[in-house]
Amino acid sequence: MSPVDAKAAAVRLCMAVADAIRDLGRVPSGHLYARLQGHMDLDTYERIIGALIGAGLVERSGAHELKWVGPAKPPPKPGA
Repeated sequence: MSPVDAKAAAVRLCMAVADAIRDLGRVPSGHLYARLQGHMDLDTYERIIGALIGAGLVERSGAHELKWVGPAKPPPKPGA
C-alpha cells in the first residue's frame, strides 16, 4: 500500500468511527471498542478517539462515555 493509500485509509477509518459516535449520540467507549476490536487494536482506537476529542467533535466523560458534540448530521438530499 502506498503512503497516499495508507493515509486515505486512516482518514476513512477516523470518519467511520466519528460517524458511529455521531449516529449513536452517546456510547460507552468500551462498548464501541468491543465492536471495533476486530478492525483495529486498542492503541489505534485510542488515537482516533483522542483525535476526535482534540478536534472538538467528541467529549469523553469521567465514566468513559463518548458524546458527540460536533455538527449534526446533514439531512438527506431530496430524491436521494
